Amino acid sequence: MSAGGDAIIRATRSISDGALRVAYLLDLLRELPLPELARALDDVCARAEQAEEAAKETLVALVDALNALTPGERLQHLREEAAGESLLALDRLIRHPAGAHRGSLLPADPNEDRVPDYGKGRPLTLGERKALARRPDRETMQRLLLDPHPDVIRALLVSARVTEEDVVRLASKRPCRPDVLSEIARATRWVHRARVRLALVLNPDTPPEIALGIAGLLMRQELKLVVEATQVAPAVRAVCLEHLERRPPVEAAEDAAERVH
Repeated sequence: MSAGGDAIIRATRSISDGALRVAYLLDLLRELPLPELARALDDVCARAEQAEEAAKETLVALVDALNALTPGERLQHLREEAAGESLLALDRLIRHPAGAHRGSLLPADPNEDRVPDYGKGRPLTLGERKALARRPDRETMQRLLLDPHPDVIRALLVSARVTEEDVVRLASKRPCRPDVLSEIARATRWVHRARVRLALVLNPDTPPEIALGIAGLLMRQELKLVVEATQVAPAVRAVCLEHLERRPPVEAAEDAAERVH
């Protein structure tokens, strides 16, 4: 298997189904020789930074694929390759700044965190809460959005009854469990929404490796909001400033049209 930046963009765009696009890019991330992979992805990222539409479309699927990787699965080697070869555009996408995440004050184990009262007269088991999340009514939805367990949130995010307003509210919650925010980032139904992306990047509890990946998809005005935010981790603000400095001025006129997709 071999691919350069052009080949990756052409192949990705030739696949109409979003999940299959991610699967194709996951195969590349796992199988392509590391130096070749890093150079090709750096080309895609650099072209996306210059608002090339085909590269931007490919970058959306690439961010989804990176979020789908098993923690530590080849990603650290890719980071080292990008840093060692000065592949700056790729580095901005996958950088993992040491000490960038201040961490949540919530318990590390979601099973030790406070579970909302579901009005049943007793604490519900994890399985019962996941079952409720699959078919919630509006009253139960408000309680589910407060549930600390990522498994419950994962089940909730695929429910047809969840709205964008619900997800934006959850992504903006502070403090919020990093593992819950990670579930939102992996939910392609929602993370492709501009408001959800921005809420995740602005939330200081979002793991930095996720915030930095999503930051590469933000538009100029959104990047400005992050740069001006005071609670965002300095490393995330710094990368957003780097992206902002590389966005072509013409993109500013396209921001409004982009937000409707």
